[in-house]
Amino acid sequence: AGYFLSAFFDNRRREAAGVPSRPLNEIIVRTVLLAILAFAVAIVFNQYKGLPLAVVIFLAFLLLTDFVLRRTAYGRKIFALGGSVEASRRAGINVELVRISVFAIAGGFAAIGGLFVASKIASANQGAGTGEFLMNVIAAAVIGGTSLFGGRGRTWDALLGVMVIVSIQYGLALEGIASPVQYMITGGVLLATVVIDAITRKTQKTAGRA
Repeated sequence: AGYFLSAFFDNRRREAAGVPSRPLNEIIVRTVLLAILAFAVAIVFNQYKGLPLAVVIFLAFLLLTDFVLRRTAYGRKIFALGGSVEASRRAGINVELVRISVFAIAGGFAAIGGLFVASKIASANQGAGTGEFLMNVIAAAVIGGTSLFGGRGRTWDALLGVMVIVSIQYGLALEGIASPVQYMITGGVLLATVVIDAITRKTQKTAGRA
């Protein structure tokens, strides 16, 4: 219901502004598919051990972050700052304030992630978030479409990147591949994604100048 209302009112705003919008039928189909997926996930969790509280909290933060980035002026300022610092400053955006607030929010999310890890391993260890953990986080975001050069990215795409990274790791672990080789493969995937992103941005800039 929340997704439908959000998409519906977004369409109304786009139509009022004369911007192309999605057909109502497409929104309904997306809502139905999302509801079916949610019910399927709930059934699977209920057959196992129930829906973990961590998943509920994670989804709540995911929805909140997506709303802030896509539906608020603050989110648009973040993307503008990522695209061009100088252009953002000339547009009247308080660059320093946005930067500090983004780093503060990122630190808060890191703390919440640390709580999740501590609850999973049932202990607190200062080395729990080291090693390949940071590389996997960056790789998940980049594979999901977040540009290392700034100005582009979506919350749900980052979640897709997380699923890809986890699938790669579990697949390699099931094949019995050694950890150093797993790190090399993950790093190779990250490198390939960054190269593709750089080439895409260069092509877009060239086409824009043309």
